Amino acid sequence: MSRSALSAKVFAVYLFVVGPVLVFAPNALLSLFGIAPTGEVWIRVVGLLASCLGVYIWICAGFRPFLEASVYTRVLVFVVFLVFAIKGLVSPMIVVFGVIDLCGGLWTWFALKADARSSASALAAQH
Repeated sequence: MSRSALSAKVFAVYLFVVGPVLVFAPNALLSLFGIAPTGEVWIRVVGLLASCLGVYIWICAGFRPFLEASVYTRVLVFVVFLVFAIKGLVSPMIVVFGVIDLCGGLWTWFALKADARSSASALAAQH
């Protein structure tokens, strides 16, 4: 398994954990991060979407264009969560989730670079 595929699969596992928790016990997770509990369905919808994204990421972990796109979107999640927190739209603790996305995206980016170097070295060794 490539480094980038591993980084994606680890991120998918994170989503496989967070997603169902948000679906079935959202306030337990929210309280851990000091975020006000909610009875609204939106948090459960977010959990379902996180779970679905986990499936897509797991399945597409070896598809380079998908992994490249995931780097940009995970950095975007961090930026948007940070802006939301700065504007006072959400608890600043939401940035923790953004940092997880940012770190996962950066890991994948560096792994993609390492995979490309490994492929280039292997190709050069064959010639």
